[in-house]
Amino acid sequence: MTECSTSSLLPIADTMTSRTATLIGLTAILMWSLLAALTVATGTIPAFQLAAMTFAIGALVGSLAWIRRPDAIKALRQPLMVWIVGVGGLFGYHALYFLALRFAPPAEAGLLNYLWPLLIVLFSSLLPGERLAPHHMIGALLGLAGTVLLFAGNSGHGFAPGQIPGLVAAFIAAFVWAAYSVLSRKLKSVPTDAVAGFCLATALLAAAVHGIVEVTVWPQTMAQWLAIMALGVGPVGAAFYAWDIGMKRGDIRVLGAASYATPLLSTGFLIMAGFAKLSVAIAIAAVLIAGGGLIAAKDMVWRR
Repeated sequence: MTECSTSSLLPIADTMTSRTATLIGLTAILMWSLLAALTVATGTIPAFQLAAMTFAIGALVGSLAWIRRPDAIKALRQPLMVWIVGVGGLFGYHALYFLALRFAPPAEAGLLNYLWPLLIVLFSSLLPGERLAPHHMIGALLGLAGTVLLFAGNSGHGFAPGQIPGLVAAFIAAFVWAAYSVLSRKLKSVPTDAVAGFCLATALLAAAVHGIVEVTVWPQTMAQWLAIMALGVGPVGAAFYAWDIGMKRGDIRVLGAASYATPLLSTGFLIMAGFAKLSVAIAIAAVLIAGGGLIAAKDMVWRR
């Protein structure tokens, strides 16, 4: 974020090229791919407690910019609808996703959840001045195929009745995140500084839910504390600010299709950390997802 007053933030953002904003948005995908490995490294900390801790750090990451730009705190003065979209997107998505993982098998829940990149591509056609070209749809569908293949090896046979609520939660979570992302484009005039407020509100809500349904478990080792700090600074911090810039100023269709790289990269980092093993399915999924991303980004990659 640039060192300027809030009043001058928007003009500078307006001069940012779509290509630059898209590249910034892509860094969020890279950071989110570290989410699984870092979460495993935190140990057995309850989900909502971990969310409260990491989102609080994420809010601090954004608010640090206010030290040199005190006027940036004015970005928190937003209409109620902006807060509903921001907090509803961040807290709503994570609450639903945690619920899905609690009741449904991780592979199936993950597959349903990763409908959101395709939904972003589809929903983007509803935005003023946006249209879907064939290569956007082809790229998104190839990414979906790769993601299905990535999760297929872990899928079971049939579902127990108790798993249905979790699967429904995962499905709804995909729509919530896609809607939040696309609506960010419609709220283009809202400074990215406001995301710090959304993160803080999400941390407070997660802490409240944790106090009701979970038992507090504090980290036992320095490695766990470092993993929590890394989560808060990266996947649950800077990633949301980068994504906000990408959604508001970048190519939303390219970012939607490229988001299918998240589960693939995440699996790659798990393999490197020793939490997963390489397989033929992963290799084929890599080709499908990478190919789909390149096809969707054709206009940006091969532009003159």
